[in-house]
Amino acid sequence: MKQALSESVNMSVTKPVRKAVFPVAGMGTRFLPATKAVPKEMLPVVDKPVIQYAVEEAREAGIEQFVFVTGRGKHVIEDHFDHAYELESLLEARDKTAELNSLLESLPLTGSVGFIRQQQPLGLGHAVWCARHFVGNEPFAVLLPDDLMVGTPGALSQMTRAYDRVGGGIIVAAEEKTREETKRYGVVDPGAVKGNATEVKGVVEKPDPAKAPSNLCIIGRYILQPEIFGELDRQERGTGNEIQLTDSMAKMIGRMPFHAVKTDCARFDCGDKVGFLHANIAVGLSRPDIAPSLRGILKNIAP
Repeated sequence: MKQALSESVNMSVTKPVRKAVFPVAGMGTRFLPATKAVPKEMLPVVDKPVIQYAVEEAREAGIEQFVFVTGRGKHVIEDHFDHAYELESLLEARDKTAELNSLLESLPLTGSVGFIRQQQPLGLGHAVWCARHFVGNEPFAVLLPDDLMVGTPGALSQMTRAYDRVGGGIIVAAEEKTREETKRYGVVDPGAVKGNATEVKGVVEKPDPAKAPSNLCIIGRYILQPEIFGELDRQERGTGNEIQLTDSMAKMIGRMPFHAVKTDCARFDCGDKVGFLHANIAVGLSRPDIAPSLRGILKNIAP
């Protein structure tokens, strides 16, 4: 039996990562009243909604199938990743080629997108569990759109390269935080370092800073194996009385390779008001069409 399980794990880790899960069921209460009628994932960073940046990052990394775990009032996300025939016809008739292309380039291929409803807000682990039938018996990525990762290559591309290099298993994106900030994250107990990948010997969700095993914190990108669903099926509650993805990942330690990867991408916490404003300014300053005017404005208003 143990040999069969080992063979199953070895088979799964050799497969490429083709599927991605986007948990987008959150209520966005920190951005009320803006998110009363507009999902927080659709708030724009310059001229693209936050969720589109995550999807583009996944596509760059070779993801072919996308599933969004949604909640009530999230139909706007479905509409965004669908054709808007009236608008497309209007832009074509008015020779607005650049604007039309910007719409069409954002669309995943027909038949590559799915939507699943998370009917109860029971945590990230529960949201990922809701996508189990879509994932099947394949490795998969999880991207949290609130974490906007900016860089070339993208964060998930850097993670898939590390995934191939260290022999598959579980890969999480991580960055170093202050000791006080560790109470907001899953925190890694680090082992050996291989390039930008650190072996994970243990992980704890939102620890007391005094008891945190390190200041290396997990951020919103994951590569997981389908075996994780065996743990998520238990529906065990953790911190905040929610089903924590971190708890299930911790139980996989010793059963397959597990590494934390520090990417060289800039990260912006778009689930936070200041982080969201920071993202808009930083991305705006990276855009040649916007940066000169934006710099002038910032010089005039900055103390």
